Amino acid sequence: MAPDPKDAQNPVVGPAPRYFTWDEVAQRCGREERWLVIERKVYNISEFVHRHPGGSRVISHYAGQDATDPFVAFHINKSLVSKYMNSLLIGELSPEQPSFEPTKNKELTDDFRELRTSVEQMGLMKANHTFFLLCLLHILLIDVAAWLTLWFFGTSFLPFLLCAVLLSVAQVQAGWLQHDFGHLSVFSTSTWNHLLHYFTIGHMKGAPASWWNHMHFQHHAKPNCFRKDPDVNMHPFLFALGKVLSVELGKQKKKYMPYNHQHKYFFLIGPPALLPLYFQWYIFYFIVKRKKWVDFAWMITFYIRFALTYGPLLGLKGLLGLFFVVRFLESNWFVWVTQMNHIPMHIDHDRNRDWVSTQLQATCNVHKSFFNDWFSGHLNFQIEHHLFPRMPRHNYHKVAPLVRSLCAKHGIPYQSKPLLSALADIVHSLKESGQLWLDAYLHQ
Repeated sequence: MAPDPKDAQNPVVGPAPRYFTWDEVAQRCGREERWLVIERKVYNISEFVHRHPGGSRVISHYAGQDATDPFVAFHINKSLVSKYMNSLLIGELSPEQPSFEPTKNKELTDDFRELRTSVEQMGLMKANHTFFLLCLLHILLIDVAAWLTLWFFGTSFLPFLLCAVLLSVAQVQAGWLQHDFGHLSVFSTSTWNHLLHYFTIGHMKGAPASWWNHMHFQHHAKPNCFRKDPDVNMHPFLFALGKVLSVELGKQKKKYMPYNHQHKYFFLIGPPALLPLYFQWYIFYFIVKRKKWVDFAWMITFYIRFALTYGPLLGLKGLLGLFFVVRFLESNWFVWVTQMNHIPMHIDHDRNRDWVSTQLQATCNVHKSFFNDWFSGHLNFQIEHHLFPRMPRHNYHKVAPLVRSLCAKHGIPYQSKPLLSALADIVHSLKESGQLWLDAYLHQ
């Protein structure tokens, strides 16, 4: 049947798009209703947060805000993810609405997005697989050397101690490597990154990948933001962190701990205790509560391997002693390295600033050297890592001069320190914020 010419004159028109203002979006940030904006499109994530592969909290931290830059930063296949998001799309910003919220720096964001495009064109988001293979091999060699030390020299004090040190090195370096896979920075597809992440964190370290994702991506989404970054949620129960939060705590007359002495007791309940006294039991609580049985299976292979490897040489008491000595040594290394880039920096509530400002105010670098790169798993380039979380770590030093130029253009401090200075600044900042708390507590 021939088409009716009237139909051509009156084509079917779909429903007009719904338009929203930034104020309307900002109001949808509670538990009942959550919206966010990506490239001017408005999405209702109220139900989706519970199905979000990265966890409900990390996406909820951007409820009521523009999430364009974190969306680009975290997702390896943005076109595929965008298809799944079509069902969440409820409208877009009104044409008269600016593309940026009032709290965000448009010029800085535009320049950063140009830089990100240049970085991708330069191939800096592509990994050198040989580099990561060598990282894995050197960890395995150290792990084998630890066992050979006991097998060849016996189980007296010195061989036992040397074995524990070697195992601690292997555990820390495995921690840096699982971090690479967790950030999807090694392979071009999520599948291989996830598989190797299960292997490195589950089988090599005995921890759940889902727990790491849950904690670490919140940290990257809102670094040093109280109640959004798990790494600073020790405030106020153990430490008074940052100048702003410490003064607030003092004004509220809250004293959970003698914070003016926190730079001293940090050496007791900070680096030595985090892994053996907290993380070690919490990871099992996490997987049981959330029913992460795949993670549980990978973890169990680590504990079985450890028991079968060292049990015959040391017996049960020696086995448990070695395990907790390794966790103690690893914990000290891990905490000092991970906190030297963040604790001395600005810590505050979420002020909904742009991506670059949010990351730069919360991070600093440690000077490049072969030892510093190895010792920290290249997390001495914390600024570059936070701006480009999926970038392979061996490319951080290549993008660093470009980031430094961007910061200089916009008058943003770009801090890089010697290693020992960065470690000392943790203690100095704790002492300073503790004194600020005490002054506010006594006089305001």
